[in-house]
Amino acid sequence: MASKPPKTNIDESRLRVTSPKAVAVGIPGVAHAMETSLSQMGVVRTAQTLLRVNQKDGFDCPGCAWPETDHRHVAEFCENGAKAVAEEATVRRVAPEFFAEHSMAELSGRDDWWLGQQGRLTQPMILDEGATHYRPISWDDALSEIAQALRSLDDPNEAIFYTSGRTSNEAAFLYQLLVRGFGTNNLPDCSNMCHESSGSALTETIGIGKGTVSIEDVHTAQLLIVAGQNPGTNHPRMLTALEKAKQQGAKIIAINPLPEAGLQRFENPQTPKGMVLGGTQIADQFVQIRLGGDQALFQAVGKYLLEVEARDGGVLDHEFISSHTSGFEEYKAHLADASWPEFEQATGIAEAELREVGEAVRQSSSTIVCWAMGLTQHKHSVPTLREVVNVLLLQGNIGRAGAGVCPVRGHSNVQGDRTMGIYEKPSEEFLAALDREFAFTAPREHGHDTVGSIRAMRDGKARFFLGMGGNFASATPDTEVTEAALRRLDLTVQISTKLNRSHVVTGKRAIILPTLGRTDRDRRGGAEQKVSVEDSMGAVHSSRGRLAPPSEDLLSEVAIVARLCELVFGSDRANAPAADWKALENDYTRVRSHIEHVVPGFGDFEKRIDKGHTFFLPNGPRDARTFATSDGKAHFTANRLEYTPVPRGRLVLQTLRSHDQYNTTIYGKDDRYRGIHGGRRVVFVNSDDITALGFVDGEIVDLVSEWLDADGAMHERRAENFRIVDYSTPRGNAAAYYPETNVLVPLESVADVSGTPTSKSVVIRLEHRD
Repeated sequence: MASKPPKTNIDESRLRVTSPKAVAVGIPGVAHAMETSLSQMGVVRTAQTLLRVNQKDGFDCPGCAWPETDHRHVAEFCENGAKAVAEEATVRRVAPEFFAEHSMAELSGRDDWWLGQQGRLTQPMILDEGATHYRPISWDDALSEIAQALRSLDDPNEAIFYTSGRTSNEAAFLYQLLVRGFGTNNLPDCSNMCHESSGSALTETIGIGKGTVSIEDVHTAQLLIVAGQNPGTNHPRMLTALEKAKQQGAKIIAINPLPEAGLQRFENPQTPKGMVLGGTQIADQFVQIRLGGDQALFQAVGKYLLEVEARDGGVLDHEFISSHTSGFEEYKAHLADASWPEFEQATGIAEAELREVGEAVRQSSSTIVCWAMGLTQHKHSVPTLREVVNVLLLQGNIGRAGAGVCPVRGHSNVQGDRTMGIYEKPSEEFLAALDREFAFTAPREHGHDTVGSIRAMRDGKARFFLGMGGNFASATPDTEVTEAALRRLDLTVQISTKLNRSHVVTGKRAIILPTLGRTDRDRRGGAEQKVSVEDSMGAVHSSRGRLAPPSEDLLSEVAIVARLCELVFGSDRANAPAADWKALENDYTRVRSHIEHVVPGFGDFEKRIDKGHTFFLPNGPRDARTFATSDGKAHFTANRLEYTPVPRGRLVLQTLRSHDQYNTTIYGKDDRYRGIHGGRRVVFVNSDDITALGFVDGEIVDLVSEWLDADGAMHERRAENFRIVDYSTPRGNAAAYYPETNVLVPLESVADVSGTPTSKSVVIRLEHRD
């Protein structure tokens, strides 16, 4: 029998700290996955879901975007994937009676963990202006209220349309059509806050904003560099791929400020070795780098390769460089002047160890660099990732088997959403194809990204917000500023499966539209529908839920958006897209037909995803060493070295996830890999820094971020009541969990070029509590 949801928030004063783990998964991972699944779903439902997740005839995991191989294990899920499935397939329900019992004032005092634990939403709800409680509303009335609010705006750009990475290709495509048909490109999404820097750097240098490797490339690489990433928590199935690569002779280098259990040793629960023989050591070398030092490290590797080439020869792929790249001589000249002492200062790593990394790269004939937000959320993230590309280009490691760039995406379809047009700066080619297909003219003016959207709301330039999935209030930076901005709006709308903070931080009026999840059966037009997703490596496959929905009249995201299109465009709106909205609502094959005509690479879409088949989207660098850049070549770049210095008496903080968390969804208050139990308000600090700054391990402190604006004025943000935890971090660096510390990230502090919030380089001071 599944347990009931909690009645109160967990008391953080019960927080307990133990030694961090040096091994991931194993029997404890299986036990924790089963414990969560059984408490949320019960025995029968657990079996029904976990045996179908990531299977060819099942549904795509609502967690991460790590790809599957063609031959799949019967248990093709990880601990956190099981938790994600359990959260969605829970038998707990949030019905209208819940909202009658709980006022907005009470719900505002609950944390994201408590809100998420209450269960699945079942009926549309509305919060009237000045009301203390949400009340139920019919689907027709709710959608009419939204359409009327949109049509009453003075300018389409007063509306903000947010998207999370869980949305299917079909829903995302219709959503961007709704937005552009309405007349704006205000399409912020979660990519803006995580991998936007990857897309910016890769588009500049190799002509495509995606990775260039497949799962088979990971298995066969000679060297894998995993930088700024914690796969043991964020993409646990990646550990199986790394283990397979190790079995085939690969060397793995982990580059990260914190030692992570998953990159030390992996006990694979699907193998005897993993369960009883001690598992597999994953990283051959752990390089503990200072926050923001990755650009210097990859410059150091490039300089080392050039030095050895000049001395001994045989290092560089001269034919590849000559035929397929530009900018090499400028890059070479730039690094000739680079300083090894400055590399040491920026990275916190001795020259000998930097050269050791360079030697590993030199010896490898096929190298992959994998990364996540540890590299993408700094002011200089785009230059950092250009340096990653530089190193790979030197030896021709783009478009070669077992080699390439591998940005590891988070949400399961965040890459697919971008492919479908969820982007505030769409290409002219995409818009022209959209115009032809739907006989209208899409707007060309660029819209707001996530940070730009918050600024527009803050400044009174936006009046309406619609979020399709996600938890905007908790996922975004500068929490107090963001929440105040949301409260200024006339209407906020959330299309959601479960409660979260964004349902209690609202505009003057608010509407909740409950929707189907990945695990739910979607029956429309007299037939069961399926959707499609794109994984982190550009492969597209279908997903079909099998469970009975939480309520009979629950609508899918596709159906919700199609109905909104019909209401917003009507028959009297000029320059509206021409489509049969009712047919699109009831038959998703028609949506896929439109996608096929608009988005390159989706020819024979329906046939190619039939019976669980997977197909790869075109990728010029990977497929043919062709590069859609200005000169048709991959670009070496010369980048000024940047890193984040640590001011005297201060620390540089990174925000990160706990192991019991996926993005802003909190599964529990433990992080057993890091030794944290029963709480989340902790700050990890090096023991020497604790002493030097005049604090003690276990002390409760406030975290105060400091940020200088362009005019030199100092701004502060405060997060209270954090316990200091003595931890292995580089000197001058600290770490704490988000969303609790998003309040410390200034809205105006963003990465150059990409605009991504700088959540991995926040300058803070610790303050004693009175």
